[in-house]
Amino acid sequence: MLDILKDRTYRHLFLAQVVALLGTGLATVALGLLAYDLAGNDAAMVLGTVFFIKMVAYVGIAPIAGAFADRVNRRAFLVALDLVRAGVALCLPFVTEVWQVYVLIFLLQAASAGFTPTFQATIPDVLPDEARYTRALSLSRLAYDLENIASPTLAALLLAVMSYNALFLGTVSGFLASAALVVSVLLPSPKPAAPRGIHDRSTRGMRIYLATPRLRGLLALNLAAAAAGAMVLVNSVVLVRGRLALSDSALAWTMFAFGVGSMIAAILLPKLLDRVPDRPVMIAGAALMVATLMALAVEVATLGLVWPVLLGAWLLVGLGYAAVMTPSGRLLRRSAHSEDRPALFAAQFALSHACWLVTYPLAGWLITRFGLVTALVMLAAVAMVGLVLALRLWPRHDPEAFAHHHDNLPLDHPHLNGQKDHTHPFIVDDEHPRWASQL
Repeated sequence: MLDILKDRTYRHLFLAQVVALLGTGLATVALGLLAYDLAGNDAAMVLGTVFFIKMVAYVGIAPIAGAFADRVNRRAFLVALDLVRAGVALCLPFVTEVWQVYVLIFLLQAASAGFTPTFQATIPDVLPDEARYTRALSLSRLAYDLENIASPTLAALLLAVMSYNALFLGTVSGFLASAALVVSVLLPSPKPAAPRGIHDRSTRGMRIYLATPRLRGLLALNLAAAAAGAMVLVNSVVLVRGRLALSDSALAWTMFAFGVGSMIAAILLPKLLDRVPDRPVMIAGAALMVATLMALAVEVATLGLVWPVLLGAWLLVGLGYAAVMTPSGRLLRRSAHSEDRPALFAAQFALSHACWLVTYPLAGWLITRFGLVTALVMLAAVAMVGLVLALRLWPRHDPEAFAHHHDNLPLDHPHLNGQKDHTHPFIVDDEHPRWASQL
């Protein structure tokens, strides 16, 4: 897996991702402490609003940013957004009112909503070979999981010698380092898409996404992953600190178990995906999450909640979660021309976060209103709905190239070469506005 780091361009982009993630992790810790300083016992409400603003920015801004990503120099675009994020982070230590936090967080997350999908869409152009790209996806998944461990640890060490406001300077440094790493390499510049109106550009990624059966299946699997993931991320603190009455360190170990499961999957997936198609791997991951939540509900209902069992369950959920999410970039890469990839990755970014926008509050409401067993069963049911929809929407036989017939183009169109029936890798685009069976 680490062999791909020999590619200088990818190595610099990967390091940019790592330092930006570390900076974001420090900001997450500092924001919690800032919220407590500003709002006291209402800090949870402030943080809840911050996360809501984050999701709204992701869902609303990403498609618009993706629509214009092919119109500008990608390197300049990514560096500019890193500088915006650094500038916003630099302002955070000086806020004195809660509303200022909300405004700055919206600006920060709006920049991230433009940066992340554009960055993700660049990697397939840097690593066009699918096997190398698969390893890059797994390495990226590892970076996210390791960040969940490294950032809190680094924050704890820094807080021993400085105030939490200084953590925001670490965030600024992370974004500036990311900008420096991006500017140090030349990025591929795919040919720009044909001139289009603002509405057409803003919705193009969504239209390609929703017209492609494998991506409709991916959206359903995003729902399954969000349901199981929300159970872990929202309710772990209630289970460990409240129901089990364990320490803060026990909560850290519980979240660590989820990360370990995800890391195991990230390490195993490259070789597995060399031999097995994406669909069965991702379907199996979703099924594992559903089965784990249901088994934990049965265990809690019959024997009560036991911490070692919870650790094992979260490890399995992490394993299934990464099995669903890691290969998703391969599906997106295969489903669009290079000039449309920023818009398509932006659509995935927005739609996947829309799933989280539903499951985050649902997970908290279910456990508060109805208790743990009901929360586990209902979130497992939501994940099951996603799994069943994926099985129906994503055909078992999903070749890249297949024969199709064009009634939508005149016989003298350059794409046809005088043949209305032909075979080639099928991608939704101007010549193929709908899936092959509907042309």
